[in-house]
Amino acid sequence: MGPHLPIVLRTMGPFLSRVRERRARSPTMTKTNAGNFFEDFRIGQELVHATPRTVTSGDVALYTALYGTRFALQSSDAFAQSLGLPRAPVDDLLVFHIVFGKTVPDVSLNAIANLGYAECRFGASVYPGDTLSTRSVVIGLRENSNRESGVVHVRSTGRNQHGEVVLDYVRWVMVRKRDPKAELPVAVTPKLAPAVAASDLVVPAGLSLGSYDAQLAGATHRWRDYDIGERVDHVDGMTIEEAEHMIATRLYQNTAKVHFDQRLAAGSRFGRRLIYGGHIISLARALSFNGLANALRLAAINAGSHTNPTLAGDTIYAWSEVTDKAELAHRTDVGALRLRTLAVKNAPSSAFPDKSADGRTDPAVVLDLDYWVLMPR
Repeated sequence: MGPHLPIVLRTMGPFLSRVRERRARSPTMTKTNAGNFFEDFRIGQELVHATPRTVTSGDVALYTALYGTRFALQSSDAFAQSLGLPRAPVDDLLVFHIVFGKTVPDVSLNAIANLGYAECRFGASVYPGDTLSTRSVVIGLRENSNRESGVVHVRSTGRNQHGEVVLDYVRWVMVRKRDPKAELPVAVTPKLAPAVAASDLVVPAGLSLGSYDAQLAGATHRWRDYDIGERVDHVDGMTIEEAEHMIATRLYQNTAKVHFDQRLAAGSRFGRRLIYGGHIISLARALSFNGLANALRLAAINAGSHTNPTLAGDTIYAWSEVTDKAELAHRTDVGALRLRTLAVKNAPSSAFPDKSADGRTDPAVVLDLDYWVLMPR
């Protein structure tokens, strides 16, 4: 998700200066990975990311401990089996973070800012024991006018051990150049869909909601009970501890230094490690259970932005708006709900903080996420 760029540049500038200084003082290291710089990317280039990751029940337990997620389908084997699945699937966002984490060393190790996502669609369900791997293809390159960085678009695809797609998405990042004077090819900016079409959403194989138990799921409100334009205050809040966000990012094998290296972060605007944006997405999703307990699967992410940075000690709240509803072809048991969820720091969400009349985002808002969920009808 795209951080608010001026904030990120002010935050990352001193940090990156210290990275450069440390590398300048170090002897040449030819056996370590310094990450790709902007001029290392080429249109059509395929990046095969290390390392395949087998997802275990331990990963699922740790993810639950970090966020307290309570959605019944991902929590209970018995509940999932009553709906036709072999067992409880892995939480969709845990899949997202693992697939994303594989790409960081090759795509965004030298990033100044992660700018956005599009066309993010979840595919085959993932179960403990499945092994995930990720490949990316460079689909866009554009040098910035300062010639010190550029924007890289990649399409990343995560697959399981059977070759089935579990997640496919586009993201774009601002990446630092190694040599500001390096000459680069003509800019290419891909044309991306504003949203994933409801007709392209994937319903997990075998899922049948005819015997869906709303009492066990925790709420009686189904797809038909939500109206376009309706807003839901999720009420609950969660304070982020320093250890939690670092454990979470390590769980996903995300190697971005800005989340871990306090010595380098001490020279940044905030003087502290920044929290991985995906951590906030997972918190917002977990908090949304109160009001959206029957949103049983996150089917697609259309867009989103991290509008303000988050630090350990911040307390996160969330509210959601229903922006669209869609029936799914040949399905009378499940529908799609398009949601816009905003995560808010250190302020209750009961006032539904959002953008002002001039388009500026309320400083309390740290995440603005547009996505589709599946819900029993």
